[in-house]
Amino acid sequence: MTFQTALKALLISVLLTSNSQAQEHFIKTFNSGSYQQLLRENAAQPFVLAIWSVDCPSCIKDMSVLSQVRQNHPDLKIITLSTDEPSATPEVKNILARHALNDLENWVFGSDDAQKLRYEIDPGWYGELPRTYFFSSEHSRTGKSGALKIEEFEAQLNTIKP
Repeated sequence: MTFQTALKALLISVLLTSNSQAQEHFIKTFNSGSYQQLLRENAAQPFVLAIWSVDCPSCIKDMSVLSQVRQNHPDLKIITLSTDEPSATPEVKNILARHALNDLENWVFGSDDAQKLRYEIDPGWYGELPRTYFFSSEHSRTGKSGALKIEEFEAQLNTIKP
């Protein structure tokens, strides 16, 4: 093995190791009280909470639009929340990575009762997906169910920007 080949192999190994380690820590577990934590941590700033599931075809379509919104508004805080069980985390990570959303603040439902978690977010939400909430800096919010077109996202963003 030449020095150049060995160096390339070492670099590839380091890159793969650091990439897989970085991906291990980007999903938080959403349990009772996490919604209030999100509100506290994002006080006085507008943000978007995009709720989705790996088993929802419309959610996957929404991910593409969300990726485009992110490109158009790099300073906008976007948080994703997967309603899947913790065992789906590898698939959640893959979908987020495919849509270049893996470096956002990402959450997955924990082991708490899913209905209870949905109720904490919005007592009027019965679990339809995708569900997107647009929060103003004062934390007034608008919730939208179903996959949104880019124009619908942009219209909602105009209502929450200071």
